[in-house]
Amino acid sequence: MLVHDYLTRCAQRFSEKTAVVHGTRRATYGAIDRMTSRAARVLIEAGVRRGDRVIVFLPNSLEAVVAIFAVLKAGAVFVPLNTGMKAGKLGYIFENSGANAVVTDGTGFGTVRTALANAEALVFVTSPSAPDPSTTVSMPTGEGNGRDHGTCDEALTVLPLLVNTGSPDEVPGDETGTGCTPLPDGAIDQDLACLIYTSGSTGEPKGVVCGHNNVVFASGSIVEYLENTPDDTVISVLPFSFDYGLYQLLMVFRFGGTLVIENAFAYPAAILRTIERERVTGFPCVPTLVAMLLKLDLGRFDLRSVRYITNTAAALPPAHIRLLRDRLPSVRIYSMYGLTECKRALYLPPERLTDKSASVGIAIPGTEVWLEDEMGARVGPGETGELFVRGSHVMRGYWADRELTERVYRPGPTPGERVLRTGDLFRMDEEGFLYFVSRKDDIIKSRGEKVAPKEVETAIYELDGVVEVAVVGVPDEVLGESIVAYVVPAGGAALTEQQVRRHCTARLEAFMVPQQVVFAEALPRNPSGKVDRKELVIYHA
Repeated sequence: MLVHDYLTRCAQRFSEKTAVVHGTRRATYGAIDRMTSRAARVLIEAGVRRGDRVIVFLPNSLEAVVAIFAVLKAGAVFVPLNTGMKAGKLGYIFENSGANAVVTDGTGFGTVRTALANAEALVFVTSPSAPDPSTTVSMPTGEGNGRDHGTCDEALTVLPLLVNTGSPDEVPGDETGTGCTPLPDGAIDQDLACLIYTSGSTGEPKGVVCGHNNVVFASGSIVEYLENTPDDTVISVLPFSFDYGLYQLLMVFRFGGTLVIENAFAYPAAILRTIERERVTGFPCVPTLVAMLLKLDLGRFDLRSVRYITNTAAALPPAHIRLLRDRLPSVRIYSMYGLTECKRALYLPPERLTDKSASVGIAIPGTEVWLEDEMGARVGPGETGELFVRGSHVMRGYWADRELTERVYRPGPTPGERVLRTGDLFRMDEEGFLYFVSRKDDIIKSRGEKVAPKEVETAIYELDGVVEVAVVGVPDEVLGESIVAYVVPAGGAALTEQQVRRHCTARLEAFMVPQQVVFAEALPRNPSGKVDRKELVIYHA
């Protein structure tokens, strides 16, 4: 199976079913199938070929959905990027990936033009009218068929890639004038589906290489344990450039549900109103969003449709899990762990939340995980080691970076197989459930002792009035590293540094107690919504 087969099969089974909701716009599987075939032909006629990398520089939208599946139908590889990205970074990824095309809209066009000022590239614009000619190249209007190139004062060829001009369900099929160009066949599941760029802990962005077989296996395993059916409606609040956000789209199209796009991450009340209106059953979250939701009176919203909540990016604090369960007792909560290099590795069955609330669970279906010490020996229950992951969801490596690939992916037990070394430290209990300890790079070395930030954070979360906390180590001439806790208090909470330190002293060993507590209105985030610990260290310095 190929990833775009999800769409074509759903179009055959559920042609008139709503596949995507975005604000007042609704599109059925049949309409999206027609739109993507038409757009794929535009890409092909312009010169996009099997295996080419095509950057999708669009916000979450119907246009982004169409662009992703159109690139796949054209036999190419989509590269989803966050539209908040600056031109310099976009230019680096364009060059690093060897892309020859970009799909964007009128808003993103200026950034694309700046980023690719000296590059030869095809730029497909989804806006129904040309960008402002005073600031961008001119572009033909109308549907176009890939042969009507726009003019350009640089090396860019600008073409329209219109999704629709009215109701998406009124989009015609092959009678648009592009039907003469056949869609390619011959692609197999060993071909690449996408490159997902992740900044990681150091250096330039690196592209994780994802084959069709990797994506199909990963999405199938997750759908299995979430028990998704065509009756599910999933809300999408995370960018498609973030693999957690992207897989909501891909999984929904796999099981034939409905995806509701809501670009209001910073406004949790708006998200809850959309859940009410669209009767959402699946709600993917990250700890930041959960922290914001818990500030609200959830009783003001009708959330009876919600069947499950998922969490990844970082472990949910047990205190927040307890609050969610108290306020939404009928909702199944899935605490999970994953990383772009394998999509998902662990999940905690909701029925084990009561006795395993601090755990992120066991291996996802069809995979294997274990822990190793620094000498490469497997460790048993109660010991801490680095997590290794084995399975068809383990991605191919890093694009154009053999050295990093060989460092992170090592040979597996069968010929040609690779297993992933995650760089994350875990502890396993007697039943095989895993507990996140720390990123190897995040371990704080203070007073000659190793301190896992998460252990300190978990203790602080138990203090009433704490909404969010991040613990970092900053250079110290005497201690090696000084432990600093950044705490976001709830509105009206009158917390003091002395209270926080006293609370920690009662629960932690002396060397784990923060030397300093800093109160903040919010914590800095990276594009994936994770706390930017480096920024906190730099800020403190």
